[in-house]
Amino acid sequence: MNSAEIAAKTGGRLEVGTGEEKAAAVYVGDLLSDVMGHAGEECVLVTIQNHLNTIAVCTLVGCEVIVLCHSRPVPPDMAASARDEGIAIVTTPLSQFEAAMALSGLGASKK
Repeated sequence: MNSAEIAAKTGGRLEVGTGEEKAAAVYVGDLLSDVMGHAGEECVLVTIQNHLNTIAVCTLVGCEVIVLCHSRPVPPDMAASARDEGIAIVTTPLSQFEAAMALSGLGASKK
């Protein structure tokens, strides 16, 4: 599924990205050290963590798409870093649970 499809499925908006970034699985997490240890490549990260460290973690694990829940804003430094790293950011009004359910067709991320 690409980032444009992820935005549509979550009732969200593609804030950063081309719409072509890919995800094959879902990982839900707000503790970034947990994400580093358990999220697999090509996952979409569903989180509320709207800061620069989220981009760094996604770069480390090979995650191309972030879904920020509860309509959290994308800070300018986070957006700039995401553009530089080729990571899409989608914002959605949904909770983490609701976003994960909307994306459940992708399955769980496995490392």
